[in-house]
Amino acid sequence: MYGGLTVKKGNQNIREDAVIHADSTLFDVFTLPVLAGDPHTALVEPRTIVISEKIAKKYFGDAPAVGRNLIVNDSIPYKVTAVIRDMPEQSHFRFDIFVSLSESNEAKSTTEWVSNNFNTYVLLRKGADPKKLEAKLPGMVRKYVGPLLMSVVNTSLDDFFKSGNFVGFYLTPLTSIHLHSNKTSELGANGNVQYVYIFSAIALFILLIACVNFMNLSTARSANRAKEVGVRKVLGSLRGHLVSQFMMESLLISLVSMLLALGLAWALLPVFNNLAGKHMSIGLFSRPWLAPSILVLVVVVGILAGSYPAFFLSAFRPIAVLKGNLASGFKTSWLRNSLVVFQFGISIFLIVGTAVIYRQAGLYPRAVAGLQPGAGADHQ
Repeated sequence: MYGGLTVKKGNQNIREDAVIHADSTLFDVFTLPVLAGDPHTALVEPRTIVISEKIAKKYFGDAPAVGRNLIVNDSIPYKVTAVIRDMPEQSHFRFDIFVSLSESNEAKSTTEWVSNNFNTYVLLRKGADPKKLEAKLPGMVRKYVGPLLMSVVNTSLDDFFKSGNFVGFYLTPLTSIHLHSNKTSELGANGNVQYVYIFSAIALFILLIACVNFMNLSTARSANRAKEVGVRKVLGSLRGHLVSQFMMESLLISLVSMLLALGLAWALLPVFNNLAGKHMSIGLFSRPWLAPSILVLVVVVGILAGSYPAFFLSAFRPIAVLKGNLASGFKTSWLRNSLVVFQFGISIFLIVGTAVIYRQAGLYPRAVAGLQPGAGADHQ
């Protein structure tokens, strides 16, 4: 159960919306760092609350908050039993006030197994198999929901299912809720994993365009390095040495580009968060897997972008190059033409997709505003 309440501060009644009811096992299931108070007894008694550090400073300043009362809904005193650290923006849910569920009359009186008034979280023992537990849930439905249906609507559970209705319980991993849950009753705003796939594909396409562009520019400027390759081959350099040199140059450019990209992202991220209303962060040091992944990406992009130019430039024949007879056959090479077509094809696809989405987003409010009763909209 979650909602809002008013808290008295002097002569003011301040509305607090980040409020939820929770039972005494809250701290057994979730990791909520406690700054003051005992988490094991914090929500056991009625009319007790746990507040965040922000709320504690808001109503009590620098004075200790545990043991003091907050006047809620104009006249009801609630005892503060614990203060927790402010929850991060990227949490599954984010509340500032937790009210003892033992205070709720609805929690005391509700015994119906088909009630959707509460969000239930379970913590499995280490090594437990969630699928085995989920396999037992249909038996719970038949044991507890079946008799309830018979007493309320006078129908059996089998007939209930045959008529096209459905009732059941399922487990969802906590880390999968944000992107994979389609329930509207989640405690936090859900995302959509399809958007992650779409934007990841767009980022991949843009990265491929950059790689292809690097290949084309490197090979187009091949005449500038032709004599270098010819002289080095005459002096005894093997083709493998030249390939290694060009690959190292590509990897170095990839590394410098990544550092510049990270710098720009760090500098512009506050502007983006302010524009989009988000609280995103790079988290380079808070996510152990991110730095190795970036290094792998640098190597992959460097090899992908530098492999073809390296093998192309190292294939020059020294005699022809030193005589000034650099072959121009690459200008009509099918591979280079294919790369150019691929580059422009992806660019056109992204531009058209952006234009279509922009027009859909722009036309949508007008379509809704133009919907009139009797023209496909039902009013009751």
